[in-house]
Amino acid sequence: MYSANNLKKIRESKLISKAELSRKTGLSFQTIDRIEKGYPCRLDTKRKILIALGLKFSNRKKVFKD
Repeated sequence: MYSANNLKKIRESKLISKAELSRKTGLSFQTIDRIEKGYPCRLDTKRKILIALGLKFSNRKKVFKD
């Protein structure tokens, strides 16, 4: 079982679709979907997502549990 994260909740609170987040990060739609389901991802991937959401890297614990 994979650990949950707050990515979907935060993305939706900012009214950003998965497709838009995919475009902003350069990651595939499927990758965004897997990460929202709790699959692990690399630190660089987390950084891209945080930047696209307008968050600082120091706020990563609010989005990602690990």
